[in-house]
Amino acid sequence: MTKVAFIGAGSFGFTRKLVKDLLTFPLLEDCTIALMDINPERLDYIKRAVDRIVAEGNYPAKVEATTDRVEALRGADAVICTILAGGVQVWRHDIEIPKSYGIDTNVGDTRGPSGIFRALRTIPVMLDICRDMERHCPNAILLNYTNPMAMLCRAMQRETDVKVTGLCHSVQGTAEMLARWIGAPMDEVTYVCAGINHQAWYVDYSWKNEDAYPLLREAVEKPEIYNEEIVRNEMFIHLGYYVTESSGHNSEYNWWFRKRPDLIEKYCTHGTGWNPGVYAYILDSYLQREHDWKDDIQAWLDDPEPLDLSRGHEYAAYIVNAYLGGEPFRFNGNVPNTGLITNLPDDACVEVPVYADRNGFNGIHVGALPPQCAALNQISVASEEMAVEACLTGDPTLVFHAVAYDPLTAAMLSLAETRKMVNDMLAQNRDHLPTFQHFRA
Repeated sequence: MTKVAFIGAGSFGFTRKLVKDLLTFPLLEDCTIALMDINPERLDYIKRAVDRIVAEGNYPAKVEATTDRVEALRGADAVICTILAGGVQVWRHDIEIPKSYGIDTNVGDTRGPSGIFRALRTIPVMLDICRDMERHCPNAILLNYTNPMAMLCRAMQRETDVKVTGLCHSVQGTAEMLARWIGAPMDEVTYVCAGINHQAWYVDYSWKNEDAYPLLREAVEKPEIYNEEIVRNEMFIHLGYYVTESSGHNSEYNWWFRKRPDLIEKYCTHGTGWNPGVYAYILDSYLQREHDWKDDIQAWLDDPEPLDLSRGHEYAAYIVNAYLGGEPFRFNGNVPNTGLITNLPDDACVEVPVYADRNGFNGIHVGALPPQCAALNQISVASEEMAVEACLTGDPTLVFHAVAYDPLTAAMLSLAETRKMVNDMLAQNRDHLPTFQHFRA
């Protein structure tokens, strides 16, 4: 019998969606679903929710719930991770301290000062999970949905033997958005997307085997389309290739859009697809959910309407099915750069097409990225490599160097100002950084 472990199972929407998808595969319908969360109350509610899915689908699956990570992992064939180390009340300082120095970020969970400090808190937890897997389920695959994706996966792939990849919604989501813009049915679109997480590029995007980029260039000239993704459309117009992940994220990852108030006003506060205060929105909505989550989940449990148990489009269930002997599945995943992208550093975590099958994750060779795309990736990779090394060695100077080479930070602060900001962030995070126990601001 297959066993799938969910670490951080208290993420209600995500866990319910993935469990529903898993059970639609005949190979997985009798699996054991092991739910693990550090919050016993949330764990109880998600156990009841998964029990309802199993009952309504009349599946022969078994559901277990535990706060003991080892118990959940023991004998697992696949592990799905959706954790948040430290919680939003800690994360908020990753945004608010840089803001006090004039660095105005939008989401703050992937790279830059906020992403780096999230990585410093989360990498030790992820490595502990992997070490437990090496002991208790050494043949299992690990599917990570936790950000910052590239830095976490790089640390796990470098330091452990676990078969791990990171999954993100942005590649398929953007591909579908571009198809809508040119009026193409998605089943007639093919593409090759490669780079790094949240900053991968559609090096090929075709409709009926014809290059669709001329149609996309025409499309973004229409105001209603341009205004959906102002930052990304500006990057496309000037760099020539479309990038994954939203304008909110990408506005943080370079020098071009957030270094002056007039640029923020022009590019980052308008448009139908833009939320200028994503961080504030996320914080407020999270705190509200923390207040009323029990009411929400109880309403779902009590809803007399039958559940929609049809399969969705998340990668995870398809990958688990492929690894356990089902149909091989192609997806974009985060894997080590073993010559897959020839103008990015060896072993860096890259996001490329990957085939999942019984052998695990098989990255596809892409070759060289366009030089203007590779240049931006290389800067991000250099910063992230220093951040990972800093976390593994407990070196606060390397944290400073990683942040100093972040493009937006470098556009806003001197080196001395950057060092002071990093020291403030290290001091604020002191209780959540086990590898920096000897740091003194």
